[in-house]
Amino acid sequence: MRRRLDLAASLISRPQVLFLDEPTTGLDPRGRTEVWNAVRSLVGGGTTVLLTTQYLEEADQLADQIAVINHGRVIAEGTADELKTKTGGDRIDVILHDVAQLERAAALLPGDVDKDEDRRMVSASISNRMAALTETVRALREAGIEAEDIAVRRPTLDEVFMHLTKEEAA
Repeated sequence: MRRRLDLAASLISRPQVLFLDEPTTGLDPRGRTEVWNAVRSLVGGGTTVLLTTQYLEEADQLADQIAVINHGRVIAEGTADELKTKTGGDRIDVILHDVAQLERAAALLPGDVDKDEDRRMVSASISNRMAALTETVRALREAGIEAEDIAVRRPTLDEVFMHLTKEEAA
């Protein structure tokens, strides 16, 4: 409630510039959506909003321009789509029926494949969404590997951040 009150007080005067620091921390999903809608309304009315957040989904939803900061330095900047493209573009995720087939399925996907045994999932960067989906379904069927789900998606900004900072973590 305190967060909502702080935001409401900031909006009364329709400022030209509004600084928001972690505006949705501690809010439930409905409260977060209400704050996001209020920010969108402000921006639509001409207010410039500078938002700091560790919730990268929030940046993806609200920001026209994003600066990724790590250890006090800007390590990348651009739109959400530009940052996602720099990370390798789209991804294909395959959730398998049987975790024992994880390695075999990973060998069928292009490029560098991420494996998650707990989720029974293999994931890889792709360049052509429809061709990758079609080829993956065909290859799995021919190999006799049963998938519970296959999805083609854009990477998340969390994945972008992990990609951009992986050298430092190593």
